[in-house]
Order: sequence, then C-alpha cells, then structure tokens
Amino acid sequence: MQVLLAQPRGFCAGVERAISIVEMALEKFGAPIYVRHEIVHNPHVVKRLKDKGVIFVEETDEVPDGSVVIFSAHGVTEEVENHAKSRNLKVIDATCPLVSKVHTEGKRYAKQGYEIILIGHKGHPEIEGTLGRISGVVHLVSDIKDVAKLQVHQTDKLAYITQTTLSIDDTKDVIDALKARFPSIIGPATKDICYATQNRQGAVRELAEHVDVVLVIGAHNSSNSNRLRERAEEKEGVKSYLIEDASKLDEKWVKGKKQVTSPDGKVVERELRVGITAGASAPEDLVQELIERLKQIGKVEVSILPGVQENVHFHLPTSLTKAEPLKAALGE
Repeated sequence: MQVLLAQPRGFCAGVERAISIVEMALEKFGAPIYVRHEIVHNPHVVKRLKDKGVIFVEETDEVPDGSVVIFSAHGVTEEVENHAKSRNLKVIDATCPLVSKVHTEGKRYAKQGYEIILIGHKGHPEIEGTLGRISGVVHLVSDIKDVAKLQVHQTDKLAYITQTTLSIDDTKDVIDALKARFPSIIGPATKDICYATQNRQGAVRELAEHVDVVLVIGAHNSSNSNRLRERAEEKEGVKSYLIEDASKLDEKWVKGKKQVTSPDGKVVERELRVGITAGASAPEDLVQELIERLKQIGKVEVSILPGVQENVHFHLPTSLTKAEPLKAALGE
C-alpha cells in the first residue's frame, strides 16, 4: 500500500502556542488550572491536559474565585473577559494572534462607522467571541443564500471580516456575492487570511491528485478538519474520511484494487493509494499511530509530498515567560 502524507499538516502556530500556554501555566502555578471551553478542538489534546490537572469549564462561573483561568485559542467576548476579572480570576489569554487580528480589524471598521458583515459558521466559538468584541451592527453570513437575505442600513459603508478557519477558497463565493450586491464593500487583504488554513487546504488538494482515498485526522467539531475532508472529495473519484484517530479506521476504506491504464495501454490492477493529513489541532503522533494501524493491514510504503514549509511562531504571554510571583505576573 502506498501511503502519502500531506505537507503541511497538523498543528499550526496558534494551536502550539495555546497548548504551550496551558502546560507552562501548570508548571508555573500548579494544578488545577481552569480552561474555558476546549483549548483547541481535539479530544486527545483535551484528555492529555485533563490528565495533567487541567479542568475544562463552559463558563467562568464554574471557576473558583482567585483561580487561574485560560481563554481558549478561539477567543472570548469582552463580556466573558470582564466577568472573569470582576470575580478576581487570574486570566491568561490563549487566543490565537490571528483571531485577535480579526477582532482588531472589526473594531477598527466599527470605529470608522462601518456596518460589518462577518463570514463564518454560527455557533462556532470563534464567531461567538468575535461578535462579542465588536460594537455596532454586525451581520453573520455563512453562504451566498445569506448574502441575498441581508438587510443592511447603509449600502455605501460596509466592511467584511472572516472566520480564521476558513480559507480564501472557502469564502470566495460569499465575498464575490457581497461585492456583486454591495460594490463599495471593503475587507481585509488576502494576506490576512490564516496561513495555516490556506496551506493545509492547498496541501490536501495536491494530495488528492495522487491518491484514491484521503484520511483526515481531526475532531468532528473542528471546522478546519471538516473543510480538509471536503476539499479532498472535490477531486473526482477520491473518497475522504474524517476520523479522530486510528481506532476509527474502517479497513474497507483502504483495502482493494483499482484498475488503471499502464503506459503501454494495458488495464492493470494496483493497490489503493492512501493519503493522510491532519487538522490544525491534531497532534502528529495520531498520524504516526494511523500509519502503524495501516501496517497491520498490509505492507506499507510511506512518502511525504513536497509542500509549504511553515516557520511561523507566536510569542507567549509575558505573564508566563517572566519569573515573577503570580500576582505581579498577572498584572495585579
């Protein structure tokens, strides 16, 4: 069986930063450390942190007064942040810097008097956080049907921003529809799109050109992982499956033969070619475990497709990097 790995795949810089923040907080302040919502959308990451003494909560009301609480990589509303501080909680913000950048853009547009259109998925934690960071009028749209239904107050002063887990391709049709309906609408440059989302979708599209089946490792509530599966299946004849880990693999997906035409024009059979990628919040060891699972099915030949080499790194909060007492480190 030929197994091809997408490049890049797995953890992005924002996820690495968020996990590092939690681990450093545990080391510096000791357990328990509280985290509002899943730090990232991956059950394996969450379980590993729970085993180290992290307690995940849905709301800051569940956190004892004076405790350390970390906001997830998806970001939170200003109301949540203010409520946490009012209860004397020690707040450490693990919001991805690219998500914070979207918040800043939205606030800037709002301050300039623009009505804002936010492109994203209703109910996603990032969207909830962004909506709660921008004052003024904000409309949420997910597809071109939503654009057609939009009722705005001022057609000449509109701006759009997007959810970071959506790529240029994910938002293209919606942005085109917005520009067609509101020609004067403005928005961020394409360079402001999350690099990790774009790179991983480009890599999985390239992967799908060379394989018969694509296995995407990621959580089912992970937006970027779901998009990877969808992008792979855009290639005609390629099946794509989203699985949390190797235990969820169905052998039927990767076993069998495919008829192909050889260079001399003969129709021959070969083993299925399997491609593997991972969402931005999926650890690399899950990829390696999946490869080991495939080796139990048959002989495996693994290669990595060439792709973008990522070297993005985000700074950690000074409250964790400075060797100071807890109160001073957290700005008290």
